[in-house]
Amino acid sequence: MPILNKDMQVCISLAGRPSNLGTRFHNFLYDELGLNFMYKAFTTDDIEGAVRGIRALGFRGASISMPFKEAVIPLIDVVEPSAAAIESVNTIVNDGGVLTGSNTDFEAIAQLIADNALDPSSRVLVRGSGGMAKAVVAAFRDAGFAHLTVLARNPELGPALAAQYGYEWVADDPAPGSADIIVNVTPLGMQGADASALAFSDGHIAAASVVFDVVAFPAETPLILAGRAAGKTVISGAEVHALQAARQFERYTGVAITREQIARAAAFSRETAG
Repeated sequence: MPILNKDMQVCISLAGRPSNLGTRFHNFLYDELGLNFMYKAFTTDDIEGAVRGIRALGFRGASISMPFKEAVIPLIDVVEPSAAAIESVNTIVNDGGVLTGSNTDFEAIAQLIADNALDPSSRVLVRGSGGMAKAVVAAFRDAGFAHLTVLARNPELGPALAAQYGYEWVADDPAPGSADIIVNVTPLGMQGADASALAFSDGHIAAASVVFDVVAFPAETPLILAGRAAGKTVISGAEVHALQAARQFERYTGVAITREQIARAAAFSRETAG
């Protein structure tokens, strides 16, 4: 990284629970490409003040994580279609004081659906009802999937999410064999208290053709490991994180990066990231 200087462009992240994943990903690429940028993670209890700070201090961009993805919408100037589609912003770019919001999670999931040539006639089961689940469900909807079920125990968020995109909701696990693509968008399998939890039963995994886990850390969750062992097509949260971070990087810097560069940055971001 260049020595700090007055012309250095600053990008930040705003999260309830900051980690080093994004910090290491972006700074690795700034260093590799010789860009006069730096990236720093923050948390805040004043999101309005933080967004004013992005504008007032001329920060180039900001990654927005939970619980701020919806709260920033009325605070910015332009909302791109990727964010408007799911009423959630995870990326802000500052162009001379004009703040534009997008959602690179949605874009990354849409790209992975296309890259893996997932069949739109497949039956999809999505576990979860939070903001990231909205990105997943919207991406499948936009890719032409007609048969999707939202599995969520929350009696308000689950039905609302399903209804918003024209799908069905269930509160309890359907019978194994009811889905060709299973997608986990809950903390089950995430590093911490739920690290050993399997988001779907062995029966669901055996019956599915595709196992998709949006949990980013660890890369090899119990669900991904089980899907891989069963010979299924697997799509990991590590892939989602890398692709969404790459799209953020390109928005901030205007520099296109290769898949090889994305892979190197993603690998580096996982070394002692916490």
